[in-house]
Amino acid sequence: MIAFALIGSKALWLLYAWLASAALSGYLSERKGYGERAGLACGLLLFVLGPLIWLVWPARQDSKWRTAGIIGSRTKKDRMAGAGHNGSDDSP
Repeated sequence: MIAFALIGSKALWLLYAWLASAALSGYLSERKGYGERAGLACGLLLFVLGPLIWLVWPARQDSKWRTAGIIGSRTKKDRMAGAGHNGSDDSP
């Protein structure tokens, strides 16, 4: 009975890792400009290799990966400059 419980917990952790791999691959492919579906398919089919493939895959020229960076966190000053604000906080 204990052996079945151990197999179940290992299977659960492998399932979590598989789903995390798919989610990370989807995020990376969407940031690189290829859409989320390609990354999800790659992550679901290739498990651990999916995110690694998308890390080395070249980004498209107009992708979020190239314009906003890897994570996409831009500073408030950069966001305001891109939106055409003058830097004051008196806007509604």
